[in-house]
Amino acid sequence: MKMLGAQLAALRRAAGYTQRSLGERVAADEETIASIEQGRRALKADLAEVLDKLLDGKGTLTAGVENLPEIDLFPLWAEQFMDHERDAIALSLYANQVLPGLLQTEAYARTVFRNRVPAYDEDEIDAFTAARIKRQEILHRRVPPTVSYVIWEPVLHLPLGGRQAHTDQLHHLRAYSELPGLSIQFLPLNRTAHAGLSGPFILLETADHQHLAYAETQRGSQWVSDPDEVSILARKYAMLRAQALTPEDSRSLLDRLLGEQ
Repeated sequence: MKMLGAQLAALRRAAGYTQRSLGERVAADEETIASIEQGRRALKADLAEVLDKLLDGKGTLTAGVENLPEIDLFPLWAEQFMDHERDAIALSLYANQVLPGLLQTEAYARTVFRNRVPAYDEDEIDAFTAARIKRQEILHRRVPPTVSYVIWEPVLHLPLGGRQAHTDQLHHLRAYSELPGLSIQFLPLNRTAHAGLSGPFILLETADHQHLAYAETQRGSQWVSDPDEVSILARKYAMLRAQALTPEDSRSLLDRLLGEQ
């Protein structure tokens, strides 16, 4: 990906384009072009073909995409989700196993990847951890998305990484709960009704107001675009928010847990 990105950058400069002007010609964001050139984002086959024609690449980029290794940092379905996540204007997520990636500290994320079975090697753990922390820039962009989280309370009590890492993660959650446009709510253990028994999921609204849903399982994932199916998950999420503590009471829960550390 880095080699392809460097080739794209060389062709772009030779043709006299800036990243912004090239993006305008191919209907892509300047950030998308920059990410591809830096090797942080995969160059897709259809865009490679367009760029080859525009920049007189003589098929170089298309051939490069076709010959990328089949095993890359992320599987295709995960890349597709992160592409949508990066540009989303709204995200809603229910979690009941582990804290959402955008809310994880580096130590917590590293521990999550280290607990994978079969095990990753240390280089893979480093790469996955760095990529997850990089994704968190989404919450700090100039116009951040509107983000809502409902997290089942037991996730808070799992001391991944040990006592200090757990305490640091709780402090991190407490700080992030104050971010503008971001809501964190915890579904407490004493509830007698629970709308999320079928597992975690994510609702996402794109910049052109397309509503999508996404769910991961042990060995794969599912994209949901059918409006009826997305509506079902949206109704589940609305019920989960009603069953959860308010954002204010959720911050109080974090304060109480931190006081017990």
